[in-house]
This record gives sequence, structure tokens and C-alpha cells, in this order.
Amino acid sequence: HEREHDREISELITKHEEEMEKVHAELNKEQQHLLDELRQQMAATHKAELEQAQLQLQTLHSLELEALRLSLNNMHTSQLELTQLNLRKEKETALVELREMLNDKRAQEVAILQSHHQLEWEKIKEQCLKEKEDL
Repeated sequence: HEREHDREISELITKHEEEMEKVHAELNKEQQHLLDELRQQMAATHKAELEQAQLQLQTLHSLELEALRLSLNNMHTSQLELTQLNLRKEKETALVELREMLNDKRAQEVAILQSHHQLEWEKIKEQCLKEKEDL
């Protein structure tokens, strides 16, 4: 009877160990499944965060490019205005110089004409005197 009892205990222990191994295997399987799901979720989260960071970086890059473009545009506009101002000053200076040159030339021509006129006047005067004498 004792041996029978020992055998039953042995069978129960074996059965219990088998069930424990089965439960342990199921727990390991469930743990592995949960770990796989967690890894997938972490990978998906990481991918989404990475895409979000790349999008923010692209947006920041676009904003920086736009700021640089506006800055360059402002610099270009300022340079054009400065160039226009310099050209206007050069034009005004050239016009003043041309006006002075034309006034000088006109004064010379007037002086030459007056000189010719005086010479002609003297000639006519002499001719008149000569004609008077002849008469």
C-alpha cells in the first residue's frame, strides 16, 4: 500500500512537473509574443518619431532657406538702390560738366563772332571812308 502511495505521489510529482513545464513553456511563449509586440510597437513609434523629426528638420530647413532668400533679396534691392543713386549722381555731374562745356564753347563762339563782326565793321567803315574820299 505504501509503494502504491509512493508511486501515486511519484506520478503526481511527474504530472505536476509536466504541467509546470507546459505552463512555463506557455508563459515563455506568451512572454516572447508580448516582447515581439512590444518590439514592433517600439519600432513603429521610433519610425514615426524619426519621420516627425525629419519633417521638422525639413520645415526648419525650408524656413532657413526662405529667410536667406529674403535676406538676399533685401541686399539685392539695397544694392540696386545704391547703384541707381550713384548713377543718378554721375548723370547729374556729367550734365553739369556738359552744360559748363557748352556755355564755354558758346562764349568762345560769341567772342569769335564779335571779333569777326568787329573786323567786318572796321572793313565796311574803311570802305565807306575810302568811298567818301573817292567821291
